Amino acid sequence: MGIEVPYEATGRRRQKARTRTALVAATRELLAQGLLPTVEDAAHAADISRTTAYRYFPNQRCLLAAVHPEIDATSLLPDPAPDDPHRRLDLVMRESVRITTTWEPELRTSLRLSLEPGNAELPVLRRGHAVAWIEDALAPLRSTHPHVDIHRLAIAIRAATGIESFVWLVDVAGVTRQDAAEMLCGTAQAILSSALAASGGMFRGAGSS
Repeated sequence: MGIEVPYEATGRRRQKARTRTALVAATRELLAQGLLPTVEDAAHAADISRTTAYRYFPNQRCLLAAVHPEIDATSLLPDPAPDDPHRRLDLVMRESVRITTTWEPELRTSLRLSLEPGNAELPVLRRGHAVAWIEDALAPLRSTHPHVDIHRLAIAIRAATGIESFVWLVDVAGVTRQDAAEMLCGTAQAILSSALAASGGMFRGAGSS
């Protein structure tokens, strides 16, 4: 069986790329207005026919998954970066939180999609680089604290500071977005301090004694 080629990858690619971009842009605008657009909604907002829109996005889920931000940066640290892991982590977390607030409607939509039962084929929240960014921030620990499992520590920090935690703080706890951002940055520092104070603790590498 041959591999199915996306509609926009066949013929008149530039024109099709512009059409797809218009549909995605329209969807993001609707999300920013607090709406959860269908393919028809995006087509209407982009002044594109429904028939054409469905050639790009056969259903609402595919449309919403397409607006998930793709940020290709391998590092969020400045060049040159400081050596202190706490300072490095603070820089990464503040930029990461800025990304969260900038792309909040899209990330909220991705979170919603990831929670829908039976939709594991599009793990939209697993395409990010947050864990790698945090590992990059913690890189100096490889020489100063070789017993610490940096990957495990980075996962723990990401779990407590991602869009999921941001949404809970804003929607459930009722804090402002600015306060939520500060709390997430503080949480990251607390987890790092705890890991170092406990000589690794639950973040010790498998071969540590």
